[in-house]
Amino acid sequence: MTNEKVTLQRRSLFSQILAAILVNSVYEMNNFPIVLINTVLSPLSFLVVIVFVSHGSLIGEAVAGGFIMSMFSAGVGLQGDLSHLKNDFKLQDMVVSSPTTWQTYMFGMAISEIVYALPALLVLVVLAHYYMHLTAVGALSLVGVLLLMFLTSVAIGFTLSTFSTDIVQSFAFSRLISTLFSTIPPVYYPITYIPFPYRYLAYLSPTTYAAELAQGAAGYVPLTPTSVALDWIILIAVTAALFMVARGKSRWREI
Repeated sequence: MTNEKVTLQRRSLFSQILAAILVNSVYEMNNFPIVLINTVLSPLSFLVVIVFVSHGSLIGEAVAGGFIMSMFSAGVGLQGDLSHLKNDFKLQDMVVSSPTTWQTYMFGMAISEIVYALPALLVLVVLAHYYMHLTAVGALSLVGVLLLMFLTSVAIGFTLSTFSTDIVQSFAFSRLISTLFSTIPPVYYPITYIPFPYRYLAYLSPTTYAAELAQGAAGYVPLTPTSVALDWIILIAVTAALFMVARGKSRWREI
């Protein structure tokens, strides 16, 4: 393959990803600014509640929880957007008939969700600067946790979008999944606040392991090396399993 062909392929890939970002996030943010308020308030509302209830003692944990909720909600939100573009605008039919692969389409749409969540993430970064005391290793660990959370939720959102046939149904799925995984589990506070035996139920959610690692990275929760390794193994395994399901359920021309 010549260098010219490689360059053309790269430009084509970039243009396809850019198109997904423009269609799915920039268009809404530019034409409907109210969506930005919703994006920012969703994670911050729970943060404010936790801070008031704890009299400020859990502000660091709450900021970490805000990061996790933002990334998880962004990925799950992919389900509603994919369903909307597929069922209402028939965009996916046009993409399928083009040279675009399902991996490129999914990657571009996922990046668009990150762009959509940027306002909330920027606010949380400012709060983290003042209230989370992270070392370089801790910061890298937090970024890794958030990346896995996003990938996990993207896989869930992509899979659900293949079953959803209506935008109302899609939004219902998104709200239900976000509630089950980012508000009920101990994301904004340490799991030690949950009494036994209910604590075991919290470990059914992957966000519990993510929150535990994030809180441990910031020094809020003491974790043994064994606990840290187990949390990472579970998160990676769950993410890989969900992507296998997403790959099997995706309806594309190559399948």
